[in-house]
Amino acid sequence: MLVALGLDATSEAVYRSMLAHPGDGFAALAERLDLAEESVREALDRLSDLSLLRPSHERNGELRAVSPEIGMELLMARQQSELAAQQMRIEASRVAAAELIADYADLRPAVRRVEVEQLTGLDAIRDRLAALTRAVRSEVMAFAPDGAQTEENMKASRPLNDDLLRRGVRMRTVYLDSLRNNAPTVLHANWLAERGGQVRTAPTLPTRMIITDRTTAVIPVSSEDSAAGAVVLTGHGTLAALCALFECVWSGAQPLGEILVRDARGLSTQETAAVQLLAGGLTDEAIAKRLGVSTRTARRLATELMERLGARSRFEAGVRAVQQGWLPGAD
Repeated sequence: MLVALGLDATSEAVYRSMLAHPGDGFAALAERLDLAEESVREALDRLSDLSLLRPSHERNGELRAVSPEIGMELLMARQQSELAAQQMRIEASRVAAAELIADYADLRPAVRRVEVEQLTGLDAIRDRLAALTRAVRSEVMAFAPDGAQTEENMKASRPLNDDLLRRGVRMRTVYLDSLRNNAPTVLHANWLAERGGQVRTAPTLPTRMIITDRTTAVIPVSSEDSAAGAVVLTGHGTLAALCALFECVWSGAQPLGEILVRDARGLSTQETAAVQLLAGGLTDEAIAKRLGVSTRTARRLATELMERLGARSRFEAGVRAVQQGWLPGAD
């Protein structure tokens, strides 16, 4: 069920069993799952490699499974990193960035130090973004994963955006697919497009992010509260990876003016993402946040998908999604 995130079926079964029965030892796991001890040992090694197991603070010398919320974020972060690396390999325009990363790997002093600036509070974040925007020369790339934008945020951003576009700065923004159902946000996105900005949407986004001139990135320190604080990153290797991540997501996103089509299985991009999140064990609240919709909408979406799969539980939905080829790599 989590093959797309790098977890084979046996390792997933062991992980789920350890979550459900944290007191089980090695022998109990093998017996409960009807697996050979060697298979359990290999699964534990794989889970440890993926950081899904950690030493127990309560039982000395034993391992415990990390929570699904943390575990799935770790797996998805790992997958995103691999996608970014793949994008850098296949794009000829990333040759220079690859060389910089290689220099970083060789621990050259000029590249080894990654510069990080901490910003605390919404005022500090807005002031820094305003300064970066005024200094932009050629390009701005942004992820906006919070779904519908507030009127206040959209109004505050327009003077700066208008100045950039008038100066011929290339602006590319990826919103969530869910914004297509929010009229004020669509109007704002169309306002950007009419002035030369490029807008696309994707079913999910990894984080809120703004990159200017491929040299500076601003990312929130907390995905739960983007106004609490942020970091400004300027390290060459870090920026190369973040730019590659943006290009990878951008290439798979759909222009706002295009109608989203369903795939061969009759699933929309949002439904496909919801199936993956559902199979990953995320709660309705977590799914809602990732998709940029209300918890009520996420619950309705999950219920409809389970009905289409003929599943009575989320675990069964994940199994059936794999069997029916609804998940990436399941065909």
